[in-house]
Amino acid sequence: MSGSKRLLHCLKHKGLWTYFRKNVTTWSPVGAAFNSKPNIRPLNYEKSVGLFGVPELSSPAGFQVATQTALKNTQLLVEKVCSSPPGVETVTAFDQLSDGLCRVADLADFVKVAHPDPIYREAAEKTCMDIGTVVEKLNTNVELCKSLKKLMDNPELLAQLDADTRRVAELFMFDFEISGIHLDEKLRKEAVALHVKLLDLSNEFLVGSHMPNRIARSAIPEHLQLHFASSGSFLEVGGLHAESPDDLVREIAYRIYLYPNADLMDSLEELLRCRHKLATLVGYESYGHRALKGTMATTPETVMRFLQLLTDQLSDRTAKDFKMMSNMKKKLNPRNSELMPWDHSFLSGVLRAERYNIEPSLYSPYFSLGACMDGLNILFSRLYGVSLMSEHPSAGEVWSDDVRKLAVVHETEGLLGYIYCDFFQRKDKPHQDCHFTIRGGRWCQETSTYQLPVVVLMLSLPHPTRSAPTLLSPGMMENLFHEMGHAMHSMLGRTRYQHVTGTRCATDFAEVPSILMEYFAADYRVVSQFARHYETGQPLPESMVTRLCESKKVCGAADTQLQIFYAALDQIYHSKPQNHTTTEILQKMQQKFYGLPYTPNTAWQLRFSHLIGYGAKYYSYLMSRAVASMVWKQCFLQDPLNRDMGERYRREMLAHGGAKEPMLMVEGMLHRRPTIEDFVEALVSELQPNFETFIMDSES
Repeated sequence: MSGSKRLLHCLKHKGLWTYFRKNVTTWSPVGAAFNSKPNIRPLNYEKSVGLFGVPELSSPAGFQVATQTALKNTQLLVEKVCSSPPGVETVTAFDQLSDGLCRVADLADFVKVAHPDPIYREAAEKTCMDIGTVVEKLNTNVELCKSLKKLMDNPELLAQLDADTRRVAELFMFDFEISGIHLDEKLRKEAVALHVKLLDLSNEFLVGSHMPNRIARSAIPEHLQLHFASSGSFLEVGGLHAESPDDLVREIAYRIYLYPNADLMDSLEELLRCRHKLATLVGYESYGHRALKGTMATTPETVMRFLQLLTDQLSDRTAKDFKMMSNMKKKLNPRNSELMPWDHSFLSGVLRAERYNIEPSLYSPYFSLGACMDGLNILFSRLYGVSLMSEHPSAGEVWSDDVRKLAVVHETEGLLGYIYCDFFQRKDKPHQDCHFTIRGGRWCQETSTYQLPVVVLMLSLPHPTRSAPTLLSPGMMENLFHEMGHAMHSMLGRTRYQHVTGTRCATDFAEVPSILMEYFAADYRVVSQFARHYETGQPLPESMVTRLCESKKVCGAADTQLQIFYAALDQIYHSKPQNHTTTEILQKMQQKFYGLPYTPNTAWQLRFSHLIGYGAKYYSYLMSRAVASMVWKQCFLQDPLNRDMGERYRREMLAHGGAKEPMLMVEGMLHRRPTIEDFVEALVSELQPNFETFIMDSES
């Protein structure tokens, strides 16, 4: 208990958003911390402890120091592994090797995209490249591989390994195999060269996929120019403007933003060629087969069967959704009524709002950031006995004054880890919501202590104003819960080995904990615990939550079909070479799996940045949602705050990270092994409207 008290950052009431009207709104300490303005630390007041408490990172130059230290320790560990007899210590040493590199590379991977100082970003980028190159060399180090192979080829020694140790050993061996360790020296060097080239191509495509396109100002009607960024005699289009109510603005943005860039097209085509060449070089039929080994789906054939079966089951509903959108477009613009790809997002939103009156501004006063953090704290306390406690960062520990630090504390196990909350918008910060592992959890045999996990949650929320705290739209609130699902996976996954900590698991399983959190965020029994008006303290009416949930089903089949199209496109790109351009493949897949017409002289695939981090795995969002739906309905629908079920969920699905096969974890939770047909049924059933809600809404 004393440890928890020590961790608790006591907040004074001065500066909190407290309003005295009919009711007084009060918050728990964690809620108050997020509904207060950050304390700006005086310059040069304290000595910097370095980013995340890493002393070397008090300056950008520290990245080079940290990198050199990691590489030196890596060499010592490699020598130790290669000279030691095989046994459980071999796996432990491999994990130490992985941990030493990941602790620098993972931190740098975050800093290179999020730090406001470009000098820090550049230093972190160099560290990522340097360590990435070393990792590829280690994965083709024959002597290092032999030390592990001696263990794996010895039945007597293998029998002495516990299940987790054996699983981690198999994963390390898999890393060797997919890097071409079994090839002769000439081909091994070719595999390393391909890996290095792919690092460069991936970075090139990722940067290019987010770059705006320019067009001469004179080419755009004058009354529409104000919708786009100005650059001298040009206009810059940096997005699809998908929510614009103006049909022409959406069309212009779509055609210009997706206009093909020849250099970027070459990069993508070369990227896909290199991925296929590397996969076949190391013995796989395609890159997709290499990428899906060890996942729930296991093979590209299974994924395509899943996508095709889901398409077949949704076809009637999807046609009805497109018909509704088409009718709405005719109503809004009779002179230009053909339904086009740039209409989907906007018109589905119009239909939802018209049917259920879900204007975000009606909801946001009930979803102050502090209230939502309060809700997460309550939920985790009820399910897992875990509390979120606000701590004041030390000087130099965070990269922006508005970053909050949370200690995650269990009622009996004590401190589980730290979450840094980088929630607010700022210049040059990516507009994306994501979870970063900074340090993985593992048992440190050398010190007989557990290395606590550290993660960052990055959102793009508006800053508080002088008159109100940060208020979240329903979508922002759902995204917060989603990302916190990833964070708690990292916190509660108390794995022995860092290599399989938390979210370091199969991609099609990694999204299950985060998507499951969306179900909690949509259940009134959970929402009622925290959603109250930031001024009056009045609770959010249940009918508003019900309408919000039902609105998501409007055009739900068409929305799902769009995701199926993206997933199918990703699969085909990573299958055997098609002897067609990526645009020709896109056109064919769009016709087969989506339905809205392809627009000539566009190349949506050049904006498909998920091809880098989720290559051949974009289907994971759909499959993870199917699993999350099944877990919710079978285990939490009856009582979303049930502690016994929360403990079971932690024990069966969260605790293992990637140390257990994903389908075995799902089977352990559901007490049955789901089929592809079960996954499809789960997703289709999500779209069934609540008849009582529809009747009630019609009568009102």
